[in-house]
Order: sequence, then C-alpha cells, then structure tokens
Amino acid sequence: QVQLVESGGGLVQPGGSLTLSCAASGITFGSYYMSWYRQAPGKERELGELVARIDASGTPYYTNSVKGRFTVSRDDAKNTVYLQMNSLKPDDTAVYYCRARIGLSTVYDYWGQGTQVTVSS
Repeated sequence: QVQLVESGGGLVQPGGSLTLSCAASGITFGSYYMSWYRQAPGKERELGELVARIDASGTPYYTNSVKGRFTVSRDDAKNTVYLQMNSLKPDDTAVYYCRARIGLSTVYDYWGQGTQVTVSS
C-alpha cells in the first residue's frame, strides 16, 4: 500500500520559516519525481499550484513566486522529500500536498493528505 505522509505544517508569522516533510512508503522512491503542490483557501485541489519539484537526479524546479525563498530536497535513504520555506508571506497560506509520480504516468501517481500552512500575524 502506497502512503505519502506530510508533516511540519502550522501557524507562522510573516517572515518566518517552516520545513515540510513527506515520508513515502510502498514505492521505489528513487524512481519518482517528488513534488509539492498547494491549494489556497476556497480553491479546489485540481486548481492547486505546483510549488516545487525535484526529479530522481535531484534537479529542482520552483514556481516563480517561491524562487529564492523555498528549497526542495530529497533523501532517498529515508524515502523523504522536504520543503524548506523561508521568508513566508500571507499569500503562502494554503494546504500543501506532496505528490509522487513517475514521469507523466497516470498509474504511478500518488498524493498525500496535505498539511496546513498558515502565515499570519
């Protein structure tokens, strides 16, 4: 059974930092692209935004709004992907989801349950 379990969300003041973790089980982790998406309040997950992605070789991608503030990394020995978030803004408030996918596969495509990040003073 495949499981992706996110952790590390919470309430933080503007300018603060959080690190999200996503622990995977039931997959050959090293074969998967690992991504972080976020769903802002009031929006459907299908309209969620790709925040960051890291491929099997460790090459990262970031959406423009988080470049220079967020860092995605993976530890294949621990089957875990991380999202280090610095200089957080209220616009970063969302539910953050972890996704594991092999290429563009519709079969090998898994999501976690999400973790809430709230940036507010």
